[in-house]
Amino acid sequence: MPGLIIAAVIVGIFLIIPIGMYNSLVGKRNQVHNIFGTMDAMLKKRWDLIPNLVSTVKGYADHERTLFENITEARSKAMSGQMSENQKVGLENSFMQLLGVVRATVENYPDLKASDNFMHLQRTLNELEEQISAARRAFNAAVTDYNNAVQMFPTNIIAGMFGFTIKELFQIEADEREKPQVGGLL
Repeated sequence: MPGLIIAAVIVGIFLIIPIGMYNSLVGKRNQVHNIFGTMDAMLKKRWDLIPNLVSTVKGYADHERTLFENITEARSKAMSGQMSENQKVGLENSFMQLLGVVRATVENYPDLKASDNFMHLQRTLNELEEQISAARRAFNAAVTDYNNAVQMFPTNIIAGMFGFTIKELFQIEADEREKPQVGGLL
């Protein structure tokens, strides 16, 4: 009888540990999706502001047409609803450079900087960018935690068995960290 109890405890442990690891992976994946959903709502709000910002700036800077076309194209992709999570992350990473160019372009138009409409849009966009930045930090922390669980032993065994794959982080490329050169981009 004691041998049967010991065997049942051992079998129970071998069942509980994998179940616990699986549940941990599911929880981490759901946390990534939850944070991405929150950030996605903020990004949509930003994409909704972009046409107003572009039309306001466009009146002052008609010759920067390429910049506005690139922003419009990026917005269309973002609003299509046909992008995977990783594609959205990639688009947002590249959009940050375009936003830097808009800010640099504004510096060339003193009248635009004095416009109340533009100033309101700029403040709103700045506040939203701060919120998005905080959400990106939370997203990257959750993705790092999830990716660690997917790649580290012993949870990597369970992750491989059940199809858990690593997620992409929001990153700024090395060339995007530099101050944008407006002349070369327009």
